[in-house]
Amino acid sequence: MVTSIKGNDTSTFGGNVDVPQIVTDAPAFRAKPSSNQTISASTFTKVLLQTEIFDTNNNFDNSTNYRFQPTVAGYYQVNSQIHYATNGQQLVAVYKNGSYDNWGTYSVNAYGVSGSSLIYLNGSTDYLELYAYSSGGYSVNSGLTFLSAHLVRAV
Repeated sequence: MVTSIKGNDTSTFGGNVDVPQIVTDAPAFRAKPSSNQTISASTFTKVLLQTEIFDTNNNFDNSTNYRFQPTVAGYYQVNSQIHYATNGQQLVAVYKNGSYDNWGTYSVNAYGVSGSSLIYLNGSTDYLELYAYSSGGYSVNSGLTFLSAHLVRAV
């Protein structure tokens, strides 16, 4: 039995309690485009995320590949949002290692779409990128578009 004490409260757990490794320098980032970007009509186009809002472990490439490639293996909470300058049929997608991994919201006659997912990254070769789809080749609004991720659990 294991007893946990927090303030005046105690809890007893049966069996073994596995405490995961605590990572104090857990990777986290948020990046956005530095200017509006035109998206090709009816095809997925990589969004160029040139501006880092923050990048705690220097794992985001904002100048060449526009991708997040963390050096700590684990499960990452990934959030994405694309805001278009014109309404229409829009989609946001997160690609893992160059292939679709997670769709966000698909909207008809809306300006913004978003997505959220928990994604495993191996800490060496896995990477994430943001892609946009627009039926009319509309422009992505840089002020409201972003990709972010943070480590939830290291493995």
